[in-house]
Amino acid sequence: MKKKAFLLTLFTSLLTLTAMAQGHNTRMGGEDQDTESLAERIFNLEKKTDAFNFHINFASSLMAEDADNGEWDTRFICRDLRLDIKGDITPRVFYRLRHQLNMSQTAKGLDRFAKATDIMMVGYRPSSKVEIAAGKLCQIWGGFEYDQNPMEIYRYSDLVEMMDIFMAGAMISYHPIPSQELALQATNSYNDSFTEELGDNPQVVTSDLAKPEKLSRSRAPLTYIVNWNGNLFHDQLQTRWAWGIQTQAKHKYSRMWTLGQQLNLPNYQLYLDYYGEWDDVDRLHYATHDLCDRLAPGSTHVGKVHSHSLVAKMNWQFAHKWNLMLKGTYETTSVARIEELHNYRKSIGYLGSLEFWPLPKHDFRIFLAYLGHRYNFNKFSNLNSYNTNRVELGFMYRIKCY
Repeated sequence: MKKKAFLLTLFTSLLTLTAMAQGHNTRMGGEDQDTESLAERIFNLEKKTDAFNFHINFASSLMAEDADNGEWDTRFICRDLRLDIKGDITPRVFYRLRHQLNMSQTAKGLDRFAKATDIMMVGYRPSSKVEIAAGKLCQIWGGFEYDQNPMEIYRYSDLVEMMDIFMAGAMISYHPIPSQELALQATNSYNDSFTEELGDNPQVVTSDLAKPEKLSRSRAPLTYIVNWNGNLFHDQLQTRWAWGIQTQAKHKYSRMWTLGQQLNLPNYQLYLDYYGEWDDVDRLHYATHDLCDRLAPGSTHVGKVHSHSLVAKMNWQFAHKWNLMLKGTYETTSVARIEELHNYRKSIGYLGSLEFWPLPKHDFRIFLAYLGHRYNFNKFSNLNSYNTNRVELGFMYRIKCY
């Protein structure tokens, strides 16, 4: 009861603060829409500053799912529940906090942030072209699926779903012209300690599943990313590209390319993302999980794993207040040094949703969606191919409180 009372008091206090306004929501969320806040509607509070912006991301649905057992399970679920608070304290100093309420609140072993905290950062603008930020950040990988508000994602591609992307670190970005951004970022490679991440006495197998190699802790488990965000032809063609390298263990690295490009027209948007990952130690855990029965007991991981993902998504606003969304994914996974495991795993995803916005000036939508997935495995893996299916009826609401 005390926790509920505290949250109610916090919510009420935040609503009555006088600092308010819209703010950018880039990197995991895109741009905020020009929506009316609850403070404006209920209290008639006039917007005067950009020091405080408070949103609640909430999505819920009735889900019916067939997880390849021939039987459908039905339940109500909370798809997303996050607080998002941000603003410009001065023209030069800014901040952002985004926190999940339906995830573990326990602080992790390496950075002492809870996994529930997506972002907790402060930033400084030494000039109109340069921004510096530090704290817990979203890693600046490219791709439009990656950059979208998680509330709006019905299902990520497998690769993006398995990525761990919120890390403590720092970044600097440079706008040579308003439509172009170049950014550099250094963060931790993971939230947990080495042992929590890879297990006790971890080892890796590469060319022979029966011959593991011992892994040692890196003294600097860091990630380095370079990123380009472009807006071309009056924002009709947009890019989100990045390359990075992550230290996994001593002399073991993960390398990644992300290439996102989007056609952005007034009533039609289409993007195509490519994600490619090359891991010395299976960072996404596909191969390690799939082949666990053939690995040595203990904390044994598969090495030299390559994963590739293509994601295409279309949004078409075919009528006032209506949107049709179609999305497809194609993904492969290989163990590079074992020929029989080249492209041993192939994943095909397909989904569609009909969305309706009933309320003007509110980022609120009702949706009916279907999601299907097919997993194919080759014979050497000794795994059975299977399908999954899901139908959802629900809503998404980015509640602008202030």
